[in-house]
Amino acid sequence: MKMFVNSLGMEFVQIPAGAFTMGSPADEPHRSDNEREHPVVIDKPFYLQTSEVTLGQWQAIMGSGFFLRWLGDKTLPATKISWFDACKFIQKLNAMGKGTYRLPTEAEWEYAARAGTRSAYAWGDRIDCSRAMYAGSYYGESGCIEQRPGLRTSQESPAPVKSFGPNAWGLYDMHGNVWEWVQDWFGPYPQTRQFNPQGPVSGKDRVRRGGSWFGPGHACRSANRAHAHPASRLHTTGFRLVFTPEP
Repeated sequence: MKMFVNSLGMEFVQIPAGAFTMGSPADEPHRSDNEREHPVVIDKPFYLQTSEVTLGQWQAIMGSGFFLRWLGDKTLPATKISWFDACKFIQKLNAMGKGTYRLPTEAEWEYAARAGTRSAYAWGDRIDCSRAMYAGSYYGESGCIEQRPGLRTSQESPAPVKSFGPNAWGLYDMHGNVWEWVQDWFGPYPQTRQFNPQGPVSGKDRVRRGGSWFGPGHACRSANRAHAHPASRLHTTGFRLVFTPEP
């Protein structure tokens, strides 16, 4: 498994090229009509960040004053980040001239989250509190609070990144912790085989993936899709990056 770590300590793992069925089968519990199954080919390997961008990494690039409320554990995922904010972070990283960074496409994200599986989650079809950070809020879903006392500094926050085990491809928190922005506009899936799909050419909302500490377990399914206006700064939402090395 090839790895890369940049000067900020952002760790990336190489995801192999391959093909998979994107979306969910008709009998998967809690599926939505926008998860229509279709074949997808990812024809080149790519490097995906092993965790969400952390508060420490964000502050190293954007400065600590970007959001004054951000104090405390630097290993927490950076949240309340809009899609546009993520793009500003990427622009600053790219200006360093040490490779190119971008958001993953929706297809890349699901392919990596599945890590070669066809089940609802990377480990199988059932989720529990020991597998991922979800249902951890007194104001949202609360079913996992008592099972993990002391895991977080606050009951109304995500967990530090990598608090739970990785999937088979070395990626952490693809299910739960915080929603993650991806590159694509939100729209219906195509019905035919897709090669390296980039999503619709325009739209109103950008896609978010993965579920969060605030919501239910079924929102963390590999196929589950959410979306929001790209200017939205949501307390449950962060991002992770794709890295392309210099030639």
